[in-house]
This record gives sequence, structure tokens and C-alpha cells, in this order.
Amino acid sequence: MTRKLVLTSRFKRSLRKFVKNNQRLSNQIEKTLLQMATDLSASSLATHRLKGELEGLRACSCGYDCRIIFFIEQDPSTKEELLVLLNIGSHDEVY
Repeated sequence: MTRKLVLTSRFKRSLRKFVKNNQRLSNQIEKTLLQMATDLSASSLATHRLKGELEGLRACSCGYDCRIIFFIEQDPSTKEELLVLLNIGSHDEVY
């Protein structure tokens, strides 16, 4: 099942800041996003639900110190599953 990725403006800003002048990191994030769209339960993503202030959201790993915060919703018109990407950054930046 392929999911559609929806990038929020906050995610786009965080992504630009996080990968600034680091092409290797940019490539790793691109691979992770493709993996999220095809197989969200892949062990390499370490996808998990969040608790506390971020309850209701999920996070996955895209490298040693890179996390993506997102939530899942369904498009009412197409019934397609959407992954709404909220933030990206180091562990300390996103939590």
C-alpha cells in the first residue's frame, strides 16, 4: 500500500535548516520518506507512537540522530491514507 506524503510548511522549513549543505543527509532523508510511503512498519524506521504533550503523533528514525514527527489521516474524498509530516530534526530539536 502506497501512502501519500503531505509536507507541512513547518516540516519544509525544518528540513531546509536540517540538511543545509549536507547532501549525504539529504539523500538519507529522501530514502526514508520513500520507505515511509511504501512500508511504514519497516524495522529500519523504528516507527512509534508518542506520549505526553505529543500524544496522538508518531515518530520515526531516519538515521542516527534524525527524527520525523508525523500523523496519519485518511483523505475523505479518495479514502487514501495520508502521512502528514510535521517536523524533522535531531532528537532534542523535535521532542
